[in-house]
Amino acid sequence: MNRGTFFCIDGHTCGNPVRLVTSGHPALRGATMADKRQHFLAEFDWIRKALMFEPRGHDMMSGAFLYPPCSEDGDISILFIETSGCLPMCGHGTIGAITFALELGLIHPQETGLVKIDTPAGRVDAQYKMRQGKVEWVRLVNVPAFLAHTNESIHIDTLGELTIDIAYGGNFYIIVEPQGDFKGIESTDVDTLIKMSREVRDAVNATIECIHPESADVRGATHVLWTGKPQNLDSTAANAVFYGDKAIDRSPCGTGTSARMAQLFTKGHLNQQQDFVHESYIGSQFIGRVEEVLEISGKLAIRPSIQGWAVRTGKNCITVDDDDPYAFGFQVI
Repeated sequence: MNRGTFFCIDGHTCGNPVRLVTSGHPALRGATMADKRQHFLAEFDWIRKALMFEPRGHDMMSGAFLYPPCSEDGDISILFIETSGCLPMCGHGTIGAITFALELGLIHPQETGLVKIDTPAGRVDAQYKMRQGKVEWVRLVNVPAFLAHTNESIHIDTLGELTIDIAYGGNFYIIVEPQGDFKGIESTDVDTLIKMSREVRDAVNATIECIHPESADVRGATHVLWTGKPQNLDSTAANAVFYGDKAIDRSPCGTGTSARMAQLFTKGHLNQQQDFVHESYIGSQFIGRVEEVLEISGKLAIRPSIQGWAVRTGKNCITVDDDDPYAFGFQVI
């Protein structure tokens, strides 16, 4: 039995994969994308697993579905899927999905140069520049970001006592600065980062509560952001973001960059409207800025923007067959 066929546009945002699924969308209930996300997780998560996990995907795979807008003035809605789950927000995924959709004429914004997007985390505006049919860059004005916990102490076997911050930028990020035996990402191989990240995430979620003050279903520290020295002279900072079970983000991470800017701004290390050039583990860059200062439930917050680029690499028609013993994918951990 053929359970579903999904046509996809594959590409990457600054190195990290994006799979824009353009057919096979399940009909989702709900007035908002947050509601629709919950319906998807309850009844259609097999689609995420089939398209993101092996043998049709891989450990770093990320994707998105486009839906009609939920708001009266919106242009489009996005549902995010990846190996780690169905995220409330994904920066690199939004940049990739919007780039591919604009270049292929899948969306037609009401205002040239601006796409108003409804995401599970809230409204995100995407400014963009097109030249000769290609999108040169996309700048996301993201949901509010804030520093949730600061100077928390945890213990992991690999590194001993660690002092960490936790910030929200569309997802909750555990931010680890160089300290003790962790000398920075420039001195740490990927296998070690992945091993330490699992321990750090488990330790944090066992002892520290991370719940969005305005969205109780957004909870748990899902990502670990390790910092270090940049490779490029024009980069402000560098990071390696762990997500899923063994993925290190190849892009500088959009929601991670938002969380990092919220942390730095709150601690007085970043100014409003100051360019924050954030570098990934492979050296690619996003340009971040603090666009606005505001509050979330009495807590200091920022409205961050993130600018990056994406490239299409191919088209893909994926079939999920019930007779396939690996119809719903697998992981080798």
